[in-house]
Parts: sequence; structure tokens; C-alpha cells
Amino acid sequence: MEWIGAGSLLAWVWLLLGQGFFWRTDVRLPERHDPERWPSVAVVVPARDEAAVLPDSLPSLLGQKYPGRAEVFLVDDGSTDGTGALARELAAARGGLPLTVSSPGEPGPGWTGKLWAVRQGIALARERVAPEYLLLTDADIAHAPDSLRELVAAARSADLDVVSQMARLRVVTFWERLIVPAFVYFFGQLYPFRRVNRPGARTAAAAGGCVLLRREAAERAGIPEAIRHAVIDDVALARAVQRSGGRVWLGLADRVDSVRPYPRPAELWRMVSRSAYAQLRHQPLLLLGTVLGLALVYLAPPCVLMAGLADGDTTAAALGGAAWAVMSGTYLPMLRYYGQRLWWAPLLPFTALLYLLMTVDSAVQHHRGRGAAWKGRTYPEP
Repeated sequence: MEWIGAGSLLAWVWLLLGQGFFWRTDVRLPERHDPERWPSVAVVVPARDEAAVLPDSLPSLLGQKYPGRAEVFLVDDGSTDGTGALARELAAARGGLPLTVSSPGEPGPGWTGKLWAVRQGIALARERVAPEYLLLTDADIAHAPDSLRELVAAARSADLDVVSQMARLRVVTFWERLIVPAFVYFFGQLYPFRRVNRPGARTAAAAGGCVLLRREAAERAGIPEAIRHAVIDDVALARAVQRSGGRVWLGLADRVDSVRPYPRPAELWRMVSRSAYAQLRHQPLLLLGTVLGLALVYLAPPCVLMAGLADGDTTAAALGGAAWAVMSGTYLPMLRYYGQRLWWAPLLPFTALLYLLMTVDSAVQHHRGRGAAWKGRTYPEP
């Protein structure tokens, strides 16, 4: 028992100091200055059955206070709830940036639905705007009025090809409070923002809800065609840009928010499990390693502590307690970022257990032919 506790504590010391300080939440847009000339921007919004959230998100895009030319292209990806018609009504009632609504039909062979819609949106934008930048944003993302201006200024000032912000997700219900901050925490642990943002970085990632992409970089990287099969499209996009010599920046957002509710645990479960096994490249050995790693790093500390106390093994109890304390401490900044009470931090092992089960379920669903299922579509292993 003591060696398990020692192994877990060593793992947490390494994560604390050697994993790009992933637990810090101070990575915000880099220093920026207004450019002499504001470039043209096309905002591309793929949308499938988004009528419930569109009234809270689309007006924020149409109302952007951007000094240059900008247009919004909403691509209705086979919706059955009137998403396209609602978008036109909102534009007619609210005004603001010009809006074009289109529908590309069913995805072509080898394409995921979202990227097929992005392809259509980019093609229309090239015809209408000839944009220098593309803002790829999801239909459930609301932007502050100066969001586009700040993104472009950051990209111009730091000569970045991709500027991506992890939108602040909704945290209202019990299950959202338990699972959502941990989702961003685990993402940062897997893709430490500081490593992504380092010049010449080998780690690449983006957050799909808000990605400003230089059009020239997209063409050089062959986007979206080069990633047409990707289920985790944001990370695939960042890797493609990086491989083609582009610079990527990723950080947390202060004024970009997701308005999608996840009131029930089943919805959060689907959000994670639909892509968890794809993240492991559908490799059973990687799944096994992930399960063992999560067990050692997150589940072992409280188990060793309680077992040590029950057996009178003070050394084991101290090692388990120390590992649990370090783990909880690294979670505190994320809880503060989400405005949550700090007593959620010691519950992180339970949340990690849920994520472990979601990952295993993702693999099970994949092998049953139902992997990567989302809004009526199921995508096979590429």
C-alpha cells in the first residue's frame, strides 16, 4: 500500500511542476495593439438542430463591434428544428453584421458533418468576402461585443495563425458543477496551454468553440479537407496548422461563453464519451494505460489514505493524504475561474472515476458500432 501511495505522490509532484503548469488559469489573450488596417473576417457557424440556443448566441455574433469588414455565415447542417429559418428571423429582427444562411446537404464520403458544414461556410466566405481571417465558432457560443476585435488584434500583434479561446462553459446545476470544470482541467492537463503557445511547440491544440484562423494558414494546411474525417476537429486543426509551419495560441476566455445547458448527467456523459475513445486513437492498449493511469493518479490517493487509517499504517495514510492534497490544490484555480466553492476540490477523485467510466463506455460503444455518435450521426473509425 505504501508503494502505491508513494507512486501517486510522485506522479502528482511531477504533474504539479513538470506538465507545463497546466493547473494555472492565467493564460489569457496575449498583449495586443490595434492594427493600422483591420483585416476582413468571415465568421463561420456550423449548426445542427440549434434552435434552442441560437437566440442566446447568434445575436452576439451579429452585434460584433468590429472596425473592419465582417460577415457571418451560418451553415444549417441538416437541422430538423427550424435552425436556418430562426437564424434568418433573428438577423431580420436584430440587424448587425450581414448574415448568410446556407445548407450543404448530407456530408460527403469520409467527412464528419461539422467539417462538411465548415467547408461550405469557408467556400461561401471566399466568394463573398475574400476574408483574411476565419472565425470558426459553434452555434452555442456567445461572444462579448468586442470579442472579434480582440481576437484579431491578438493575432495581428503576435503574428499568430490560430488564436483559440476555451469558452467558459455553463455551470449551474449540480452535475455541471461536478463535471464541467474538471473537463477543462483535464483538457489542460492533456494539452498544457503554455506548451501549446511556446514558439516551436510540439504540442498543438485548439478549442473548437472559438478559433480565429488566418486564411492563408488554412490554405497552406489544407483545412478543412486535410482533417475532414476528424471527430476531435479542433485538435486536428491545430496540429495541421502547426505541421505546416503555423503558430498556434490557446488560452481561457473571459468574454466567450457557452450557452448550452447540460442539466442531466446523461447529456454530460454523451458529451465526453462520444469522443473519448477517438482521443485514444481507438487503441485498446492506450485505453488500458489510461485506465491504469487514472486509477493511480486520481483514485489511489483517497483509497490509500483510508486504507492506511483503517490498518494503522501511518506512512501509507500520510502518502495518500499528501497526494490527495496536491491534487486538490491543483484544482483550486479552475474552481475559482468558474466561480465555484472550493470544497468541490476534494471531490475530484470521484469526478475522475466518472470520466474513467465515460472513457470505457466510449470504447464499448465504438466496438458496438455506436462510437462517436452525435445528433443522429455515428462516425466510424477513420
